[in-house]
Amino acid sequence: MSGHVPSTGAGGDAGLPSEQLPTASGPLTGHGSAEIPPPPRTNRFLAELLRSSWITTVLAVVAAMVVGGILMAATNDEVRTTSGYFFARPADMLTAVWNSVCGGYEALFRGAVFNARGADFATQIRPLTNTLGFAAPLIAAGLGVALAFRVGLFNIGGRGQILIACAFAGLVTFNLDLPMIVQLPLTLVAGILGGAIWGGIVGILKARTGAHEVILTIMLNYVAYYLVTWMVRTPGLLQRPAGDQPISAATPASAQFPELLGPQFPLLDLGFVIVVAATVFVWWLMERSSLGFRLRAVGENPHAARAAGISVPRMYVYAMLFAGGLAGLAGMNQIQGSVTSGFDGLIDAGIGFDAITVALLGRSRPWGVFAAGILFGALKSGSFTMQASRGIPVDIVLVVQALIVLFIAAPPLVRTIFFLPKTDAERAAKDRAKVAKKAVAA
Repeated sequence: MSGHVPSTGAGGDAGLPSEQLPTASGPLTGHGSAEIPPPPRTNRFLAELLRSSWITTVLAVVAAMVVGGILMAATNDEVRTTSGYFFARPADMLTAVWNSVCGGYEALFRGAVFNARGADFATQIRPLTNTLGFAAPLIAAGLGVALAFRVGLFNIGGRGQILIACAFAGLVTFNLDLPMIVQLPLTLVAGILGGAIWGGIVGILKARTGAHEVILTIMLNYVAYYLVTWMVRTPGLLQRPAGDQPISAATPASAQFPELLGPQFPLLDLGFVIVVAATVFVWWLMERSSLGFRLRAVGENPHAARAAGISVPRMYVYAMLFAGGLAGLAGMNQIQGSVTSGFDGLIDAGIGFDAITVALLGRSRPWGVFAAGILFGALKSGSFTMQASRGIPVDIVLVVQALIVLFIAAPPLVRTIFFLPKTDAERAAKDRAKVAKKAVAA
């Protein structure tokens, strides 16, 4: 008797030839792939949302806040004390860490957005008005940096443009005795014009000689600083009359921005409204105007723009004029709003360099820069309350700002940390790397 055992097919089909068996299909067989339904629209929407730059930006801020919380805990005296007997009583250290981090960010919120401990409503919302006041010059200068970024220029000369704007406005209008309706806008225009001229120098040199704008703006920052420092030390120029201190005259009362909500909120003035108008103008310029189209074309590909008949050198000049004027607006927010008692070579208060961070966080888009400026204004406003009420160094906030830029500059790192799907460009790069590796191995 033969030992042959008839084959058994799927579903009990025994002894049938393979050609008479039903065809197998499905995702594991490689057959019938056309029958696989496409993924739901919801899945595609969520995948695109998670790959978007806005989600990456928000998560970059979250990651920076987490690291900032770790630094708060590491610098807290109670946390360090309880860490000495962590294995004996771990709950003590964990409680101290929780109190340190939560208390720090609660103080940040209380100093930047809403103070629930205030005696009245005006006191409770004053932190928000302070945030808006701090944010105004950051937004204006950030718009200047962002506009230059869109044209392919790296404008790090905000400091010099702010200084020259202040000096120009001081020389032109501080000695005038005019009604507010005339002197306030005249001072504002003079400052914007001064910043535009200083930025325009960079644009002209870039267009005519091909000199790199980074070198030009760095050097002009030094020129502006030492020039303004000399002017505030020289009688008859910017130095305060009948004084021997290196400081300018106070901003005339008729040139100062009036408070929007009264003297209870001194940091929120007309300058913030002007900055909002500037944001709308930059959005319209870059996204809706023909000049903005040419500027963006040069930023995307100057060779293609030149082939299309666009004057690339002229666009460089226009971009730096606008960038310098916006930095000048930031300077006017300083001397017409925040610092009206006189200025010197330090009037920029780091705004010129902080603007680079704001522009990067805002992805060089006007409303993104506006939101980033509000965030950094909140960090600055809340940092004082953190230090006063919790003893947390202001430097922690500066570290958080630097970490935000670090994570913004490395989107793949953020997506890896939070397990986000890779973008099409990242997947394509990974596939190319695999192909190249196989080619080398072969």
